[in-house]
Amino acid sequence: MNRGRIIAGVLAALLAAPALSQSSAPNPFQPPPHTAPWPDLGNGESRAERRASYDASPELHRGLSAAEVRAQQRRLDAALAALPPHTPGTSEAYVLTVALDSDPVFAREAREAARVLGARYGAEGRTLTLAGPDGTRDDAPRGSITALLLAIAHLGTLMDGEEDVLVLYTTSHGLDLGLAYHYGDSGYGILSPATLKSALEDAGIRRRVLILSACYSGVFVPVLASADTAILTAAAGNRSSFGCVAENDWTFFGDALINRALRQPVALDEAARMAGRSVAEWEAKAQFLASLPQVSIGPEVGGWLPALEAKAPRIASAPVGRPAFDPAQVTPPQPAGRK
Repeated sequence: MNRGRIIAGVLAALLAAPALSQSSAPNPFQPPPHTAPWPDLGNGESRAERRASYDASPELHRGLSAAEVRAQQRRLDAALAALPPHTPGTSEAYVLTVALDSDPVFAREAREAARVLGARYGAEGRTLTLAGPDGTRDDAPRGSITALLLAIAHLGTLMDGEEDVLVLYTTSHGLDLGLAYHYGDSGYGILSPATLKSALEDAGIRRRVLILSACYSGVFVPVLASADTAILTAAAGNRSSFGCVAENDWTFFGDALINRALRQPVALDEAARMAGRSVAEWEAKAQFLASLPQVSIGPEVGGWLPALEAKAPRIASAPVGRPAFDPAQVTPPQPAGRK
């Protein structure tokens, strides 16, 4: 069988999300469902050629009107223009959260993650969320590979590369090629580790806290690890993560890390351990194969992160939304886990 058709079939199986969870009732804030097959975004017949094609982060948009494209660009331009430049002589955090899939759980998670991370790192006013509608609102630029890369490039013009810190949170489906971009039936793409690394380096952003919530997100660790980078991922490079049901407010990892651990006045490494224990407990009770969240904190991070985390609230805030794990509603694990 042609290898292109094989890879396209695998992508379709991994990334097609159930449309049954999407409401058919008229709602201007209801995200579009996934109904069309995932297209083959690869190029070339050999394994090496196709891997190189995916490493280049292909992105496809179809069926969008010029008016819709223009409206989204204006929304993104306005959001970027509202971000203030670096304050000389200070070390500041800029928070960027992005939902790369139109399933509303990701938009809800990205929005609340921006609030939690913005408060923790004193980044109010320097926080940007890229997310589609979540069933109750549609007030942010939509998340996409292009929007994310443009946001990183713009932040690079505002930040001091030697003093400031980027706190990036992504939430979506994923596969061992990278993070999946999937908006209804109009947007598709793969954000590879190589592309994200290049975007950060081209922007001159050296100090980074990168939190990636998706299946197989551990594939980013060896590519993005550096002396001044802290990376936390929802899963190992060969494991699924869980909780991406469209009706949820949180994925397992987002609930454990953002909604619980990072609301506590504890250091990032301790928060990662707390979240890892919670995820492992929930997965064991649900009889899911362990996702094995990954943590990589570079040796130079300890020179600047404690001062940044000193800005965090000293009193823990309460979790919000419906918990990602409910023992009373556990269903048998699906073969593909979280896609």
